[in-house]
Amino acid sequence: MDDKIDIGTGTTEPPSAFEYLPIGLFGSVMGLTGLSGAWHLAHDRYGVSLFFSDAIGAVAVVVFLAVACGYAIKLVKAPQAVRAEFAHPIAGNLFGTFLISLLLLPIVLAPFDLMLARVVWAVGAVGMTAFGWFMVDRWMNHRQQAAHATPAWIVPVVGMLDVPLAMPALGLQWMHGVMVLGLAVGLFFTLPLFTMIFSRLVFEVPLPDALQPSLLILLAPFAVGTSTYIATTGQVDLFAQSLFMLTLFMLAVLLGRLRYLAKCCPFRVAWWAVSFPLAAAATAALHIASAMPGAAYDIVAIALLALSTVVIAALLVRTLVGAARGELRTLSL
Repeated sequence: MDDKIDIGTGTTEPPSAFEYLPIGLFGSVMGLTGLSGAWHLAHDRYGVSLFFSDAIGAVAVVVFLAVACGYAIKLVKAPQAVRAEFAHPIAGNLFGTFLISLLLLPIVLAPFDLMLARVVWAVGAVGMTAFGWFMVDRWMNHRQQAAHATPAWIVPVVGMLDVPLAMPALGLQWMHGVMVLGLAVGLFFTLPLFTMIFSRLVFEVPLPDALQPSLLILLAPFAVGTSTYIATTGQVDLFAQSLFMLTLFMLAVLLGRLRYLAKCCPFRVAWWAVSFPLAAAATAALHIASAMPGAAYDIVAIALLALSTVVIAALLVRTLVGAARGELRTLSL
């Protein structure tokens, strides 16, 4: 596999500035929204001011609107680049980040405009289900290469785990079947996809440097699965605790990647792949700490909240600096 994901058009015309805007940048919205939700849980558990949750949520909404407008311009001015990105066996999976953003933003929007939040969630839920179906159909009907089985493959179908997360805040618990659908599809497909990706990591050549940050995505099914299971069942039982312990184990395995991130490759938009898994791990820890009070769980929850906040703040600052310098093309490679 090539070290770079080439989604160019091959034309000789001067490219639009927005042609280099990757769909995966919606991962920044996922990370910010997840962090906002985590700080809201910290308010419930520790009495932290809601200012932090609301401020981060406002940033998430602004970032979503900015990225959505930028990608809409790309769709109009460089539709061939969008088609190439969607058809790419790795980058195509990241179109799910836009839909997951629609599933998470209602958590931020609900306290201010419940109807808008429900509409946004409904669009995201229908879109995520359709996209997951489409990707599974594509995988089954077209021969895939083992080298393309990267952590990005988790996004389209395991992303269904995000469907139930906002439903309690939206007052949609009566749609319990939808919650179970998201939980069941997400957890079921975690098993074969995680196995394929792990096998590729073990037996194939290492991931290119540009894709190293995406390894943190492997944490997401267990971290999000913990929160989704709790939201769906309304309880923290042995299975929820088991998912959380898997989260901690995978975090211990993958956390070292953060240390070597700056050494392995220059800063890229792809680094945002680490944001949502970390925020999801902090959220899961806060759920567990709230249901099972104890110093150990509180220490883990506070540590993960602090880590995810520092990492996401650093990513946001570096991305804004790069955008201000006109480095969009370089940061997207």
